[in-house]
Amino acid sequence: MRIGIVAARLGDVDGVSFETQKWQTVLTGLGHEVIRCAGSLGETRGPDDLIVPEMRFDDTAAADVTAAAFIPAADPRQVRAEIDRLAAVIAREVSRWIESAGIELLIVQNAWAIPMQLPLAVALANIVRASGIPAIGHHHDYWWERERFESCVVPEVLEAAFPPDLPSVQHVSINSLAAAQLKERRGLDSTVVPNVFDFDEEMPPESAADARRLRRELGVAIGGLLFVQPTRVVPRKGIELAVEMVARLRHPNSALLITSPAGDEGHQYLEELLDLAARRNVDLLYQPGRFHPGTVAPAASPAHNLADGYIAADVITYPSFYEGFGNALIESVYFRKLVVVNRYAVYDADIRPHGFRFIELSGEVTDAAVDELRDALADPTRQAADAERNFEIGREQFGYDRLRRELTALIARA
Repeated sequence: MRIGIVAARLGDVDGVSFETQKWQTVLTGLGHEVIRCAGSLGETRGPDDLIVPEMRFDDTAAADVTAAAFIPAADPRQVRAEIDRLAAVIAREVSRWIESAGIELLIVQNAWAIPMQLPLAVALANIVRASGIPAIGHHHDYWWERERFESCVVPEVLEAAFPPDLPSVQHVSINSLAAAQLKERRGLDSTVVPNVFDFDEEMPPESAADARRLRRELGVAIGGLLFVQPTRVVPRKGIELAVEMVARLRHPNSALLITSPAGDEGHQYLEELLDLAARRNVDLLYQPGRFHPGTVAPAASPAHNLADGYIAADVITYPSFYEGFGNALIESVYFRKLVVVNRYAVYDADIRPHGFRFIELSGEVTDAAVDELRDALADPTRQAADAERNFEIGREQFGYDRLRRELTALIARA
């Protein structure tokens, strides 16, 4: 089939872009042709791909009316009129693209889930409603999961398009808790398709040398312990638990590396972490500028990719209080690493039952958890056995084979 993927942005460093690329890879491998349409498409672009600037999150008119929709003092009639005006502009461009590119199936990436671009969601719902084209809504995070979207002056827009209840639309949630909420709130069934990782991908042969070089650059001596926190710096990541774990382990030569930036929710949390680390005598290395977000670093600086960080790590810390799924956790499994994880809700519901062997926290660092980590570090044989077991579970439950099965079934029902 000729499958069209639509989103506000693609080809960026956000989680939706990463998962969309995985879907595109698997769909192409199944023999389908994938064409994209978004407000931005990153560095690569196919001949039938289309950029519609009005679809961007930061398109001025779209951003203004979307913000206004969640301001209680805004005029609902003016907000709705502006949403409909902008939706008509987007719908015209996307409809032309569907026809000219011969699109047979639409995959809507998160535009019907999180209300950060209201005109886009309305436009896509109107297109599907009018044309009846088969569509799959891949919903990464729903609006009711974010406090800032609780009050809306145009609630009928959320009801009609987040996500839309249309006969030709199938819905996909990324975890079972989200699927249950969709059913409870909107009466809509959805298929649970977790985020995945390519467990059959082989790392370049120079990866081990790059990881050793990274440890030297960070000043981690031979025999030292490198803890790696492979996430952005936002409060829900619970990084203070990682700082506390390192502090209480009391290893004489240890460091905690954060690979990804702060800023999405300001820098206050980063400042609090740096202060905590100083008080707890933890060497906290905030180094996002050292890493390119992809799996392969570009020729230009920065010289490292996130894979180098994983490979260089002795321990991966993932103490999140909340996650929609847990990409970095599954990546840690792929890299066969010792992992400390906090038992956030989706982990308990959808990941833990498969039998992974991690060092678990339940909202706090306990003496028992520190002792378990110390014992694991002292037993390389146990580490290797647990890592191999985790890898095989990960490949079976969260590898590309599962995504192939899920997408094949979804397309067959379209």
